[in-house]
Amino acid sequence: MPVTSPVDTNGGTPSSWSAAVDQICFEFQRLMVVPVGNIRDNITSDDYLEINDLSQAENPSQAWNALVVGAYTDKVNIVDSKYSKWKPIASAGDISPRSRTSTSWTNQWPIRPDVTFEGGNLAADNIHSPGEEIDDLRLLTTYYKPNVRQFNISGDTSAATAIASHMGACILVKHPNYWAETVRGLIVHSAEWTPTMLAHLPKRASQSKKLSILLRRYGYGVPNLERALLSSKSDLTMIVEGEFQPFYKDDGGTIKTKEMNLHVLPWAKEELERLREAQVEMRVTLSYFIEPNPGERGWQRKHSYASHGLRFSVKRSLETLGDFRKRINKEAREAEENSTSTTSNDNGWFLGSKIWNRGSIHSDIWRGTAAELAQKDAIGIHPVNGWWKYNPNPNLEEWNKTARYALIVSIRVPNQVDVDIYTPIYNKIQQVVPINIES
Repeated sequence: MPVTSPVDTNGGTPSSWSAAVDQICFEFQRLMVVPVGNIRDNITSDDYLEINDLSQAENPSQAWNALVVGAYTDKVNIVDSKYSKWKPIASAGDISPRSRTSTSWTNQWPIRPDVTFEGGNLAADNIHSPGEEIDDLRLLTTYYKPNVRQFNISGDTSAATAIASHMGACILVKHPNYWAETVRGLIVHSAEWTPTMLAHLPKRASQSKKLSILLRRYGYGVPNLERALLSSKSDLTMIVEGEFQPFYKDDGGTIKTKEMNLHVLPWAKEELERLREAQVEMRVTLSYFIEPNPGERGWQRKHSYASHGLRFSVKRSLETLGDFRKRINKEAREAEENSTSTTSNDNGWFLGSKIWNRGSIHSDIWRGTAAELAQKDAIGIHPVNGWWKYNPNPNLEEWNKTARYALIVSIRVPNQVDVDIYTPIYNKIQQVVPINIES
């Protein structure tokens, strides 16, 4: 849906439009792809990025369940002799000049965009002139009246959204039984930030501020279809589609947390331990749909809009499976009681849970040694509070509903290391069984 509106954006607060998008995704289990919106004012080279950061994402990109797409660009080569002295506004690998961001939103609302796709560039003859569209820096597409002409140029977040939809369609062609949550998760999971994105962060800002800007300007980066579809012997991805009942009503009528899932991962421990101190990478992505609150009252509190939330915890290298179960039980109880865990820190994560825990898709990257990764062989999925628990309709019994999710885990070892991690894991994958835990 390549349409947005500047009306009712309100710093990330849900609108009736964005709530309708969330309801469609949740009720019909469909994935909707929407743009973050375009900047309509003039943009020059000397105020580029500043305008992007000040131009907030448009309605209905506040939707939690949609895949929200921004635009980046690699188009910087101008070959038309008429523009020989012109320069592109954006550098290769950076945000497309007209793409909006959510850097001005408060932290309680989702990260927008989720990902970025090619949206083309603008060019100008000097740094003070407004950027203009030239064919060399736009995207080629078909014209809607083929009897007039066959081709046209396109760009910005509408074009990026079309490319994102194409990627989702390609995933479904290859895996037609995947859930909508899985397709969204794979697109985000395959994304990476370009070197330019990582370089264009404030030099003097704190690390947490830099990470917040990185996510709210670029999302999780640029997705890669090949990475989303394929696993090689040194770059393996596993997908779990699971569900459980987050809440229940006890005999006294109090709604409490009910279930969690524990997934034991079939790591190729011998192969990983043989690599010892070699640096490896694990990425974890959790994707699920929330049911939006049917009324606007209380939307200023994030737990009042979403029906529930889910979080993942990864077993630490020196933790036993029994200790890990106790810890995720404790974290689930603390979430239920709105208290903060003092033991949930784990070294090696790039973002950390305080950065990625907004919205209904969460992704982070752990980096460490292969020997450490061999022992990080379990992931727990547990619920956090939402209006199913706090504001249930007694006639609908929302506390009795089931929540589904897609969990995507990938590991990557250096290309120069000759080791096959794919085959041993493939041989063991049928043995993985989720474990339900009563909190």
